[in-house]
Amino acid sequence: MEAPPKKSWLPAVAAVVALLCVAAGGVFLLRGKIFKHPAEQASDSEETSSKDGGKKHPRVTHPIPTNTAWTLAFTNAVVPESAAVGSIHGSGFLCERSTLQGGVLNLRQGKNWPPDLGVTINMAARQGEDLANKTVEVGPERPPPVPKITMRWKDENDKAQTRNIPDGYALRVAFGPAENNRITGKIYLGLPDDEKSFVAGTFDAEIRKVTPPKPKSPKPAKPAGK
Repeated sequence: MEAPPKKSWLPAVAAVVALLCVAAGGVFLLRGKIFKHPAEQASDSEETSSKDGGKKHPRVTHPIPTNTAWTLAFTNAVVPESAAVGSIHGSGFLCERSTLQGGVLNLRQGKNWPPDLGVTINMAARQGEDLANKTVEVGPERPPPVPKITMRWKDENDKAQTRNIPDGYALRVAFGPAENNRITGKIYLGLPDDEKSFVAGTFDAEIRKVTPPKPKSPKPAKPAGK
């Protein structure tokens, strides 16, 4: 009687060797991601931070101008022929962006909203173009109703702060023509706060349309007897 043939172990060994080769090749191909240099890891971390909005940049500051000054008599105010500057809540202000939506004029410093510094002047107008070539003047002795002024700044914790100035201020805004969705103007604003905030100079504001609210649909009448 013949003995059964012995099973060969060579195919099993070959399979194990093949698997080891594949694994070694994978490690070799991925070595740049597995064994990263510390500088490369830091670079990836910064890229991720950038995708999430980036690191917080320090706030840009400007000196309080010396070519103009605070006053509550706009007839005596010095108004530079350059971009509006001043002082808001004790910090130097430079108008970096301005918008006019309806009768609301915003002069602001800083790229985002709420701004680092700014003033909002709420005048009576349905659309920004209605103020073209017009002048608005308000003295500190004029009683309400007058344009509402809102002063804007950020505290030491970068938290937005506002203060409404209902009256007692000096304001003169002379608007130029409205062209290509923009309107130029010249402003002096002196506020009665303890820090003697003021803004003086020119602006070139983007005109934003005011969208009227949609009329509400009338409620259906209830059937009689219910």
